[in-house]
Amino acid sequence: MSYTTQSSSYREMEIHSASPERLVVIVFEQLVVNLERARIAMERQDIALRVTSLRRSRGLVGELLATLDFEKGGAIATQLADLYQFMLYELVDVGQRGDVATLRKLVNIATSLRDGFTAAAQSVSPGARLKTA
Repeated sequence: MSYTTQSSSYREMEIHSASPERLVVIVFEQLVVNLERARIAMERQDIALRVTSLRRSRGLVGELLATLDFEKGGAIATQLADLYQFMLYELVDVGQRGDVATLRKLVNIATSLRDGFTAAAQSVSPGARLKTA
């Protein structure tokens, strides 16, 4: 079994056994990775990687948006929805204009959100140590 296959199997088991809080953190981890890949691709002028990474990033933000619970989340869910919609708009714009500065801002936003959700998940289940990518 190759390293890639083992890594993929491990990640799949982690996802299937993760709490809802951990799943949100995993999505943010993947979002940060894909935004960074898109940034690197833009700097290297690798169009294929840029397109793939931005498409995956939009999908992850769309997933975060789709899973918001407005009844339980109230005003925070509404504010997160606005932020996610802003990020989607900016991702489309970055894809069209290739604006690396805007992409860096999106990386910073996603990283801050990931860190915040990681801390929140740890406070919900303090005995569980979450690792971040």
